[in-house]
This record gives sequence, C-alpha cells and structure tokens, in this order.
Amino acid sequence: MTLLIIATGGTIDKSYAAGAGTRELKNNETQIPAILAQARVHGYTHTVLLAKDSLDITGPDRQRIAAFCADAPETRLLISHGTDSMVATAAAIAAHPGNAAKTIVLTGASKPWCLKNSDADFNLGFAAGVAHFAPAGVWVAMNGQAHLYHTVTKNPATGMFEASIKVDTE
Repeated sequence: MTLLIIATGGTIDKSYAAGAGTRELKNNETQIPAILAQARVHGYTHTVLLAKDSLDITGPDRQRIAAFCADAPETRLLISHGTDSMVATAAAIAAHPGNAAKTIVLTGASKPWCLKNSDADFNLGFAAGVAHFAPAGVWVAMNGQAHLYHTVTKNPATGMFEASIKVDTE
C-alpha cells in the first residue's frame, strides 16, 4: 500500500533563507524526503501542495487541500502542516464528502527539522505509522499521540496537542 505524503509548509519544512548573513527561517522547499531518507522509510509518494506558514493558510487553501485529498486515488494520506491551524485544516478535510472513507493524518513540528533537537522526524515517523494502521478518519498525530481531529486542541501555553473531549472507544 502506497502512502501519499502531502507537504503544505509549516515549521517542519522551514529552513534558512538564502542570502549572506541571514538567519531568517522560511518555507522554501519541503524537508520531507530528506527526513524520510534519513529514517530509511520508503513505500510512499510525495507532493508539495503549499509552502506556507500555517497562520497564512486561508479558507481557499484549506478547500484546495481537502479537494486534493478527495481526488487522490490513495486511501491513506499524510499531510505535513504547521501546528497553529492544523485542526482547522483537518476540519475542512473532514467536511469534504470525498474524504469520508480515507485515513488522513496531519502532523507537523514545533521546531524546524534543520535545527538540533527538532521533533520533526519523530512526529513524521509516528504519523506515518498512524496513517498505515488507523481506521478511516481525519487524525492529528503529534507528540506521540493520535487524536481524531475533532477531539484535539493545541494548548497555546505548552505548544502540545491535547485531547479536548473524551471519546468512548467501546
């Protein structure tokens, strides 16, 4: 089974902008293939749909992501996304009827992959595992936990994703 990975930008993909003496981080190109190569992960295809900070993702961008997922022939998708608006994008994806039978997982990082002690590689690897084994639905996989999108929020004080409601799994 092939996993489709869709890059949309966010902190996970930030790298230093080109130019003498600059220390500014920008979304220039996706880091996803490099992260997966380092981890020796294969059996996926990837595409870059956007390269934006999640605070810059608009309603039309979310609709574009949702439609892209619905039109993809793959039934298991992983989306790299910035953490600040990840849940809003997940909700837009879930609202698209073409995504109801798919397993779609969103993940990101609190620190760019290019920086020491980033959580990018762990989150991406964990999310890939969730994408392979979770039932159909739209999931957020961050901090070693996976939640259905409507049961999770980002705690602005800690930067961690936490369950927002208790889900009965029986």
